[in-house]
Amino acid sequence: MNTHNSRKLHSLVIFRNLLKDETITKLIALFDCDETNKNELTDKYCDFAESLLYHGGNLSQYVLKLILEDENLYTTYKITGKGDGELLEPLLERELKVLEYLSQYEGEQIRTFTGDTTLARWKTEEIDFADVYHRRLSEIHKKGFGIYAKYHMFILGDNGEIIPIKNPDPQKLSELSGYERERNLIIANTKALLDGKPCNNVLLYGDAGTGKSSTVKAIGNEFRNMGLRIIELKKEQLHLIPELLDNISEKPLKFIIFIDDLTFASDDRDFCALKATLEGGVSSKGSNTIIYVTSNHRHLVKETNSDRQGDEISIGDKLQEIVSLSARFGLTITYSKPDKDLYCQIVKDLAKRGGIDMDEDKLFIRAEAFAIRHGGRNPRTAKQFVDLLLSGVESI
Repeated sequence: MNTHNSRKLHSLVIFRNLLKDETITKLIALFDCDETNKNELTDKYCDFAESLLYHGGNLSQYVLKLILEDENLYTTYKITGKGDGELLEPLLERELKVLEYLSQYEGEQIRTFTGDTTLARWKTEEIDFADVYHRRLSEIHKKGFGIYAKYHMFILGDNGEIIPIKNPDPQKLSELSGYERERNLIIANTKALLDGKPCNNVLLYGDAGTGKSSTVKAIGNEFRNMGLRIIELKKEQLHLIPELLDNISEKPLKFIIFIDDLTFASDDRDFCALKATLEGGVSSKGSNTIIYVTSNHRHLVKETNSDRQGDEISIGDKLQEIVSLSARFGLTITYSKPDKDLYCQIVKDLAKRGGIDMDEDKLFIRAEAFAIRHGGRNPRTAKQFVDLLLSGVESI
């Protein structure tokens, strides 16, 4: 009944990754099952229906989404030129037609054959797969492909694998208050990266809780539809940066390698790994990658008394080595603790955004008292205070 549909799916070459998808696997199992066994047929039918309904219940849209997010022979060919276009172009068109045809499968034959017209149903719709796919390819430098089409923030695994963050911090630039000058410098540098202009590796230095990390994450969210992706890695993974750069160098997107809350001991070997990477010139025109680092230490190194002991020449050499790393960032942006006026303005902005109706003087007095109890004024403290007001823990 459906063995020819199964053969069509098994004949895929460019889109062969689709055969690994759980829902498509269940569709193939349905096509391959014993047509004379109504119980088995019903069981496989319902297995597939359950899986598809979990993903929205529209087979045409589901198959199209898999196609648009697939990293394959053809996307590699279009990006790098590696491959034979005379062979790949007609194969692509054939497979798009096959998948478009199969995306119209409604299961009516099985419902009729089993005599159970009440079996679960799903939706299909007419979509020109070839037209949609070629339009997406024309926007691949913004929309990406593979995991880069589905996600925009990633972490680096222990073995250097790029792992998507499925639920990233939703921080928005519009939700950040204060530090407009500092934030605008980072935004301008990021836009230069997106526009293919010369840009700089950036060190965001300053006190804890001032919004350094939040700014980077908000920028990732703001510019995701312009082709920006963020890959965060830990200090102990710095030696993996050269391999990571090789991995993403030919991707048609722009990347920020993000290292949060970075601090070295003066004899830390990872110090040299980052220094060597920064000397490699990833910020030159035409590069698709820059490095953003946040730290509470101006020179990224936690100095000790022993660093300043010894003869004058050796001390000078050691201090010069410490300063040399931060000097390799083309742009250093300082986030200082806010004064009282800025802190109160941040509280006011957050309270207004949250719909809090409180006398301004009372709001500021309570916010100041909260800051004294919680380590001082900064945007993080302001947000914690306003969140407690919104939750009712702190009464209005």
